[in-house]
Amino acid sequence: MLATLTDAPFDDEGWIYEIKWDGYRAVGYLNNGIVEIQSRNNLSFTQKFKEVTDALKQWNVNAVIDGEIVAMNDNGIASFQQLQNFATHGEATHLEYYVFDILWLDGKDLTELTLLERKYILHSIMPADEDVIKFSDHIEGKGKAFFKLATEKGLEGIMAKKSDSTYTKNFRTKLWLKIKNNKRLEAIICGFTEGRKSRKHFGALVLGKYEGEKLIYIGHTGTGFNEKSLKEVEKELASLITDKSPFDKKPKTNMPVTWVKPKLVCEIKFSEQTDEGILRHPVFMGLREDKEAKNEKNVEVVDADERPKDENKNSKNKSQKTNKSKETNSKSEKKNSKLKTQNSKQLLSPSSKEETININGHNLKFTNLDKIYWPKERITKRDMLNYYYNIMPYMLPYMKDRPQSLNRHPNGINGESFYQKNVTGKVAEWLTTYHYKSESSGDKNFLVCTDEASLMYIASLGCIEMNPWHSRIQHADNPDWCVIDLDPDDNSYDEVVEAAQAVKKVLDAIDVPAYPKTSGSTGMHIYIPLGAKYSYEQSKLLAELIVNIVHHDILSFTSLERNPAKRKGKIYLDFLQNRTIQTIASPYSLRPKPGATVSTPLHWDEVKKGLTPKQFTIHNIFDRLKDVGDIFKPVLEKGIDLEKTLKKVNSL
Repeated sequence: MLATLTDAPFDDEGWIYEIKWDGYRAVGYLNNGIVEIQSRNNLSFTQKFKEVTDALKQWNVNAVIDGEIVAMNDNGIASFQQLQNFATHGEATHLEYYVFDILWLDGKDLTELTLLERKYILHSIMPADEDVIKFSDHIEGKGKAFFKLATEKGLEGIMAKKSDSTYTKNFRTKLWLKIKNNKRLEAIICGFTEGRKSRKHFGALVLGKYEGEKLIYIGHTGTGFNEKSLKEVEKELASLITDKSPFDKKPKTNMPVTWVKPKLVCEIKFSEQTDEGILRHPVFMGLREDKEAKNEKNVEVVDADERPKDENKNSKNKSQKTNKSKETNSKSEKKNSKLKTQNSKQLLSPSSKEETININGHNLKFTNLDKIYWPKERITKRDMLNYYYNIMPYMLPYMKDRPQSLNRHPNGINGESFYQKNVTGKVAEWLTTYHYKSESSGDKNFLVCTDEASLMYIASLGCIEMNPWHSRIQHADNPDWCVIDLDPDDNSYDEVVEAAQAVKKVLDAIDVPAYPKTSGSTGMHIYIPLGAKYSYEQSKLLAELIVNIVHHDILSFTSLERNPAKRKGKIYLDFLQNRTIQTIASPYSLRPKPGATVSTPLHWDEVKKGLTPKQFTIHNIFDRLKDVGDIFKPVLEKGIDLEKTLKKVNSL
């Protein structure tokens, strides 16, 4: 779980405060004496920090823990420089591993428990009087005094964490905040200048950071080195020397520069940053072996201040003010609405209980805005509507011109819900409807999503999730995609992942592109683009052929049996989704599940052990979209050649 940088400490009884440890973030995997330690980039720390590994081996538990490895100086303060010297050259130092969270214990996933519940469990199993493994303690409510004390002690800063927050993996959220004593960033080394006078090795490092895919110059630093560190950094850079500048526009330097490939990351301390983004008084603190220099699409070293990008130019953390406010229930709900700080556009006011707003020339009335839709998370109908307003640029291509099956939750996820397919005489006259007649269900007029106004109208009906047809009304009998729905019983999500990879193996063998997304509930959806060239029956046939092969490969935990009672403990490989009027949760749809999960498109390399739909929620989906964009677009493109594909299937 990643934290967002904020500007100033605050007091709030709903938050706890911890020391911000100046070291390497490390997750420990403990299995009764068998230990693996990894960085958050999955680099192994097991051998590098053997002192910590050996201590963890003596802790006889079966758990996954989260913490920070630090090197303590003679004053009992964590020293990143000493840690870096130990990591790169094995210089003697005393290591400590401060554990601040627990994710898993004795076969149980703890990530859905509150932070205080997790810390209580962690504290109860911590080894006593251990010299290396330490519990990272906290105080409650008094962030200002704690930050003042941390500053006086010369610590890097403090962490502020929402007491009732669950553990959200791999995303930077505002449920955890970092407040630093001084300003630091992780910069990418892009070159070095010649040394002046008696200075050997090099004069200064030329620094950059990524904005999108472009590398931006942010200044240079020649301070913070001694003779030894100059020599060591020069050695690391020697193999990266290149004739080409990594910047589109070469910066001016005060001495001749040697360019290097932008591979190495270093930590920099600085006093401030100019309006042009140049660091003032930068000081080299050490190389970061645990970090990779990647562009924004791949994440890692991106923004100097670790804020979501829509706040980078704002020196004040607007969410800070919201987090302080808890005088009334209404203010508490505002505080818990992360969408207010994640996105600049807000359709609905945080104070009004109902509003009428003109969208696409239609006056839409939004009522009961304070109604709680997700009780545990205190997420309101207003929050849900604001979410759909902001997600529209990503979601609308998968909703536009498609009839909808309305799944209405007028009283939130714990209230009664009902499906509404036939909307005859029940919706506004300006909405588009699509008439469909079948022998089994008779005549129906389905509501069609055509634009922003109709999508928001659907949401206003209490439709927490969006369920569009696979085809558009322009070619209602020809789906845009074929869907394979992996629907588990009580299987682990690791088994869902294994089934998805088995599907991909078959599709790769027949050269068929496919695009996975979490269902947002317990399963996974795999889409194959068809380009509206084939019938539903043909789409169903393709899916059936594929899942039969997959089922044969993993018989032990998959089933083709539709009746849940007859497939206990097995994942249903559902190909029957590919029928007229059948619907499935749209990409980026919220789901009426705890945590306000989102049906989220995935890269195939993310479909691996440890993945869970709970990772992707209303709180963090926009951060993800800023990083990866809409990776699901290819499902709407040309589509496969079904005739060629079937020939390849038959040859397997």
